[in-house]
Amino acid sequence: MTFDKEHIIEELKQYIRQKNISGIRKTLDGLHPADIAEILDELDFDDALFIIRLLDSEITADIIAELDDDLQEKILKRLSAKEIAEEIEELETDEAADIIAELPDRKKEEVISHIDDKEHAKDIVELLRYDEDTAGGLMGKEFIKVNENWNVLRSVAEMRKQAEDVERVHTIYVVDDDDILKGRLSLKKLLTTSTKTPIKEVYNDNIISVKVTDPAEEVARVMQKYNLFVVPVVDELGTLVGQITLDDIVDFIKEEADKDYQMAAGLSDEVEHDDSIMQVLKARLPWLIVALLGGFASVIVLSGFGNAMNKYGTLFFFTPLIAATAGNVGVQSSAIVVQGLANGTLSGSLWKRLIKEITISLINGLVLSMILLLIGKFLLGHILTGFDLKMAITVAISLVAVILMASLIGTFVPLFLHKKGIDPAVATGPFITTSNDIFGIYIFFTIAKLILGF
Repeated sequence: MTFDKEHIIEELKQYIRQKNISGIRKTLDGLHPADIAEILDELDFDDALFIIRLLDSEITADIIAELDDDLQEKILKRLSAKEIAEEIEELETDEAADIIAELPDRKKEEVISHIDDKEHAKDIVELLRYDEDTAGGLMGKEFIKVNENWNVLRSVAEMRKQAEDVERVHTIYVVDDDDILKGRLSLKKLLTTSTKTPIKEVYNDNIISVKVTDPAEEVARVMQKYNLFVVPVVDELGTLVGQITLDDIVDFIKEEADKDYQMAAGLSDEVEHDDSIMQVLKARLPWLIVALLGGFASVIVLSGFGNAMNKYGTLFFFTPLIAATAGNVGVQSSAIVVQGLANGTLSGSLWKRLIKEITISLINGLVLSMILLLIGKFLLGHILTGFDLKMAITVAISLVAVILMASLIGTFVPLFLHKKGIDPAVATGPFITTSNDIFGIYIFFTIAKLILGF
């Protein structure tokens, strides 16, 4: 379903100026909370806050959860602890915990103290104990469970009670008397089995779960590998403590993808389009300084081959080609490794990976070198003074060597960083590009010196 955002925004602005409360409500009636959040992001902050306070908590809770992080933070600062608590009570525990986690410590306590549903507050406090990038930080406390010792009739009755606090029933979990996860129960089995049949005779004990301390990356890998829409979370003793649904993990995956993309582009911190100038500078400047220092290193390397300028000045026309090829090959190799590390599909030993990359790079290098020799023979020899077969062979050999070097760096560096516990996505940015530029130029002129002599 699509909606005319621009038309709605103009309509809302007009109604806000007129203080037409019924008009505002009618305009937003029936829209999905995510659509309303997108609209509020386009309005002036005071107008967005006015609408949030105007609508019922039942819908504004979901709207706040969908808001852009910056706008959400601003709105939460303007709302009282009691107002936030009223919104929080309408949300599932994982979403409520995500919002409260962004508040200052003192306001967190005030908000929790104003939550009327003490069981809901207790669940939120429990979730706040976990790191946000772990299974515990992603899970929700709303789920349906039955005891293996109950019969079908009692299970149905208990499920009806539990379902009052659960918005969507994804899976029915089976536990023992100590709440240890035993398996899952098929709804079909429940409906087609005699009401006196014990649950332990009909449940499926083949169930995939994650531990509460597992990193979010592992949760995403498990859900992807087994095509799970929902996965239960257990503690160290195997006690069922929560569940993670696909929508919970998708948000994490998107955030990680955005972060990795920005790191690969040379941004040290996560930035948004509406961040302040200082925030953007803080994210961009460190890597630009690294690139500048790399540029100085390239100048120093080139200065060491100054004698070649007088005798073989044509060589310097190929410097950008060598540097660019080295950078591109390095980024390609590192991107494949980083992707494999991220989704858990990278297998085999380091030596096998390096040998594979060497083989691929050697083939690529030979193909590109043949193209360069052909272009050199039929085109460059007529354009560049002093470009002969010997120089063409020099550039071709250098190209093969540089490609091999760049692929090894692009493969080894991310693996090394991953082993040391550093995010390997940092390797695909200016770090690899700059280092390959330096080594590529050095290798190029070293080979040229050996073949041409200067």
